Amino acid sequence: MNIHADDASADPIKRVSVISTGTVAIRPEHVGPTWKNMYFWLFTSTRWTAPRPINVYVIEHRDGVVLFDTGQDRASVTDPGYFPGGLNGLVYSRLAKFAIEPDQTLTTGLSRLGYGIGDVDTAVISHLHQDHIGGLPLLGGAEVITSQAEWASLHGPFPEARGLMPSHIDLPGLKWRRVTPEPLGDPEVAPFTTGHDLFGDGSLLLLPTPGHTPGSLSMLVRRPGRPPLLMVGDLTYDADLLAAGSLPGVGDKKQMRDAVGKVNALRAKLPGLTVLAAHDPGAAGRLAETLGEPRSA
Repeated sequence: MNIHADDASADPIKRVSVISTGTVAIRPEHVGPTWKNMYFWLFTSTRWTAPRPINVYVIEHRDGVVLFDTGQDRASVTDPGYFPGGLNGLVYSRLAKFAIEPDQTLTTGLSRLGYGIGDVDTAVISHLHQDHIGGLPLLGGAEVITSQAEWASLHGPFPEARGLMPSHIDLPGLKWRRVTPEPLGDPEVAPFTTGHDLFGDGSLLLLPTPGHTPGSLSMLVRRPGRPPLLMVGDLTYDADLLAAGSLPGVGDKKQMRDAVGKVNALRAKLPGLTVLAAHDPGAAGRLAETLGEPRSA
């Protein structure tokens, strides 16, 4: 890591915030843990969770404003043609119920923090499911980063059946950058040995955490003299479940178990590490407590 706790002026990060682009209700089995096959619980479950946030994390770095994920597009609740039809459409409707008010868009959330959409320089997409790519149509001026493995999955067979909607992702005018994990040479983050150092200063590390999708990424935020943060996308829906080693109900169990084990090993190595998931109801409060700041927008 190239920033040092003994030099406060070396902190390249000015601010970390979270906004929510609406809420989503999912099946309890989706949160997990569950022994049931995904398609069994998907078509037999009669319960929904309470509404959970759709979080976007905002990092003001000296090299620009960075988003980790971009939330859900409000068009998904206003445009009847947003989702695919047929069997795929039925699966989508069984997986999640969204609620997004006019004042819960990415633009309005950023505005409450004092940013405009044009201030966003970089958007890191943890994975390409609908509730993480909703802001893409607005981000023509930003560099959009995902993993090469995730991009390859998008262009594999039957993407919509795997929760990926190319018509809302591979948009004209977007500046995509696909990253491949490379050796980090940073013993502080072991057992993660590969990843991508976003700005080359050690403050924002993209770490491979596949399982929910083949190319899922997490982002480790490190600042001198402050507890580290780990934004994990949908590796978990509840940081306490992750800490207990419990897996959610969607994804490759073997890969998720490996990724969860690595995150928990990292937690043991980095005291005070705060895990921030995309749909954890406690994430905003946990972030505010860690930063010692008022809860964000």
